[in-house]
Amino acid sequence: MNLNKLFALKKAAPISRSILFSNNISTSAVSRDYKYVGVREEDLYSGFTNKAVNKILMGELMKGMMTTLGKFFTEPVTINYPFEKGPLSPRFRGEHALRRYPNGEERCIACKLCEAVCPAQAITIEAEERADGSRRTTRYDIDMTKCIYCGFCQEACPVDAIVEGPNFEYSTETHEELLYNKEKLLSNGDRWEPAIAANLKADNRYR
Repeated sequence: MNLNKLFALKKAAPISRSILFSNNISTSAVSRDYKYVGVREEDLYSGFTNKAVNKILMGELMKGMMTTLGKFFTEPVTINYPFEKGPLSPRFRGEHALRRYPNGEERCIACKLCEAVCPAQAITIEAEERADGSRRTTRYDIDMTKCIYCGFCQEACPVDAIVEGPNFEYSTETHEELLYNKEKLLSNGDRWEPAIAANLKADNRYR
């Protein structure tokens, strides 16, 4: 850019105020384009008045009492736990269990997929081969204090042996009680088998 052009740009006249407030553009239309960044004076006084009235007449307290009175005659949404319990989703992931076949044979085939996929490394499995050539577990331990209830073990199992059942009431007083062995897991499966089978059937179409 040469000096002549630069000098011409510097001498360019700004828009005249007479053009801005000409007959074609009204001052009221221009004022509507302004944005208030602070609190208007009339809003400040009205807000102060409302706060004073609410404080003197205890408006917030009365509003709360009216809400309480309105809820008093409606049916409560709370339930009387533990005598009443809410519904659980078929995909609810609760206490672990090992399932059996209807003939009583345990389902687990000791493939160790659940142990491999567990991100918390909470599962420990030892297995041996039987006389008929099938593999079964001799040790199946789950450290429930490590488990993050991700459900990966249940998804990885090819025979639906290890599942997370519907039971969520298994709090204990000691850490040792949350170290589940094979016998504990099989007893959980025997106890919750009807509910587990129903949940798997309800969720079968989405698996």
